[in-house]
Amino acid sequence: MGKYQVVLTTDRTMMSNHHGREFLGFLATGPALGIPEKLWLWLAAPKVRVDEEGKPVEAPYGMRKVEAKLIEAGFEAAIIDPDYIHKHLDSMKILMLGHHDYFAYGPPSSEWWMITGKEPINRISFRKLMESSAVKKAKEKGVKIIAGGPGTWQWLWELEYWRKWGIDLIIDGEVEKVIVEIVEKALANEPLPDYIYVGPYDSPSIEEIPVIRGASVNGLVEIMRGCPRGCRFCPVTLRPLKFIPLDMIAKEIKVNLQAGVKGVLFHSEDVLLYGAEGVKPNPEALIKLHKLARELVREGPIGWSHLTLSTVKYTEEKYGLISKLMKDIILVGNQEFMGVQVGIETGSPRLAKIVMPGKAAPYPPEKWPEIVEDAFAIMHENYIVPAATIILGIPGETIDDIVKTAELLDRLKPYRSLIVPMFFVPMGVLKHKDWFRKKQVKPEHVDVLLKTLNHSMYWAKEMMDKFYLKGITKLPVRLLLKLFIRYIKHKVEELKPQLEELLRK
Repeated sequence: MGKYQVVLTTDRTMMSNHHGREFLGFLATGPALGIPEKLWLWLAAPKVRVDEEGKPVEAPYGMRKVEAKLIEAGFEAAIIDPDYIHKHLDSMKILMLGHHDYFAYGPPSSEWWMITGKEPINRISFRKLMESSAVKKAKEKGVKIIAGGPGTWQWLWELEYWRKWGIDLIIDGEVEKVIVEIVEKALANEPLPDYIYVGPYDSPSIEEIPVIRGASVNGLVEIMRGCPRGCRFCPVTLRPLKFIPLDMIAKEIKVNLQAGVKGVLFHSEDVLLYGAEGVKPNPEALIKLHKLARELVREGPIGWSHLTLSTVKYTEEKYGLISKLMKDIILVGNQEFMGVQVGIETGSPRLAKIVMPGKAAPYPPEKWPEIVEDAFAIMHENYIVPAATIILGIPGETIDDIVKTAELLDRLKPYRSLIVPMFFVPMGVLKHKDWFRKKQVKPEHVDVLLKTLNHSMYWAKEMMDKFYLKGITKLPVRLLLKLFIRYIKHKVEELKPQLEELLRK
């Protein structure tokens, strides 16, 4: 018998710790290739540990914030694993959904879907959740369904599912300031709007952001929101910049440690801008942040979610800070490397100046390829492994821009990294532009795709042999990943004659 009025959940691709490796979660953005769908889903998103009520030990961080805000306001609210929703049908009045990529329209899901013609696992998994007997019964009982999270914009492209599944409200944006009032209205059976957009003026203050009550996936802890760089394709730059205080960060690290999570993963669009003035890093703030983490975590891993390549170059060349943080604080105990997401986006200085002039700052955008190469060299020397993105089909892109990207990829060959190409998806200031579609792919795009694939396959093998998924318990995952890499190499060899013919045209 359940007791929660408000149940928060998501599908399996999000409700997982991905074997303790965030990078593996990206497998859920593609279709099952070379292995059965169930095995692919296990590889990308294995089930999490839950208690007798179905509450997961680790859950997505954004949902943890909403859960904490509702508990703080006195509601009976909890995150529940999707396999246990049925246990709460008697008490549930509101079902809240969160997701990064509800319908696989975000990058790189939309790209894999376009290239392979097969629906990505995350889309299939979310649809199965919404068409499960538990969700159907909840709707029959009059439960209000509210959806939010970073992937909220995708509901505007899926109005049929919106109606079919009986979604009562979509909330787009930071919700801490508005969610309590919305839940109060829903519980009182007052009418709800179909859609709410939370803009910058309704952004919560630091005091309105709660401390999470339960552990987040892989110990993720937010250290700042927003980004000052203003890239035109990114929605994050539309949010006000704010830094989370050290005492609040410490509380959330302790919540994770008490739940058995071994490390901390700092989340920000650029971790090295914590406490910064504009785009110039604050060495003192960064050293304090990392010393705090190491004092609390002791032997566990410290990770970063995202970096900007210009900050990497500036921070190391001006302060020697990357080396200091990695050697003196982070790479101690059993930690041998750190994975992080970075954005290359283009190798063209011309295109960089148009769509992301602030990404190179404090350097001029004309220096962007040089900045990328220097930052990759710094990360390689310090055992930071970037998972880097390239965007193909940015509005205004020319053949010369694509060639410049290919030339940059050649120069990045010596540096340990994964490089993922993505087709342009209209977001941020460019959300009114059209999607990049398969019919627009040129031979030069194919050249870039092949270069990124060969680069990533080479370094993925090296990573698994030296650093990744060590130990007997991780052996099945390692073997499956190696089989997948062999499968991809085999498929590329099969397709090579067709691709080479396309490149000659």
